[in-house]
Amino acid sequence: MKSEFNKLIRDGDTLTKLIVINVLVFVFVVFIKLFQFLLQKNFADQIITWFTLPTYLPDIILRPWSFISYMFLHEAPFHLIFNIIWLYFGGMIFLNFFSEKQLLGTYITGGLAGGLLYILSYNIFPVFEGVVTVSTNRGASAAVMAIIIAACTYAPNFPVRLFFILEIRLWVVAVISVLFDLANIERGNAGGHIAHLGGALFGYLMAKSYNRGVNLTQWIFDFYDYLQTLFRPKKMKKVYASKGYTRVYSKDSALNDKQKLDSILDKISQSGYDSLSKEEKEFLFRIGKQ
Repeated sequence: MKSEFNKLIRDGDTLTKLIVINVLVFVFVVFIKLFQFLLQKNFADQIITWFTLPTYLPDIILRPWSFISYMFLHEAPFHLIFNIIWLYFGGMIFLNFFSEKQLLGTYITGGLAGGLLYILSYNIFPVFEGVVTVSTNRGASAAVMAIIIAACTYAPNFPVRLFFILEIRLWVVAVISVLFDLANIERGNAGGHIAHLGGALFGYLMAKSYNRGVNLTQWIFDFYDYLQTLFRPKKMKKVYASKGYTRVYSKDSALNDKQKLDSILDKISQSGYDSLSKEEKEFLFRIGKQ
């Protein structure tokens, strides 16, 4: 079972990994709450609070990671189950039109957009003045909403079966979802519904921008690459001397040369030396002198 689980994490697609992460975080929450009950110590709630998204600005400054952690955190089983079902079916439809990389980018950025609208609303509208210092948010709903609305916006007439019986178009799913959240803001869990609308707004903008050749999710991967470059140790360089000149190679350069040499040798074995281009012959001559 352990090996199967490791294989699922290692070889699973992005949608599977998102689902697994949400489930694992929930399992962790279940266990620390169980130990809290058995030991009669109030430590689980304090731990969980540090990963929820607060609306009180001083608390946000103290735990900025909560912008990410909140979108993987569930405490209620039915909250998790509902979001996982939406994520699975919404993600499967999304992947008909977009890549796995865009799925991850939409999940993260949609969650961020939902969290930002949630915080702004609680700090702007007078109705929330009494609860802004104590309110927190958790759950994947805003991130999942972004994925669903992006798919609905990109392919509004894509057919889906509701409850495996009634066939409707994706745009109907989008309209029902948005109207449901708008109608329920004043009826309870206002912060959750507002966050959903923030995710929906990003999903709409993501799909519309993609139609114009703009990828609103690329910034995440550019930022990740920047961090890798920033913290990656500098590679040692080797100096290769030959008659009349000296060349400096990094490890990456040497590896690229080896791959290019292998490709040229394969070409010679298949088509002969005369099939090489002038550039490839010059490359062979240079490598042979080293």
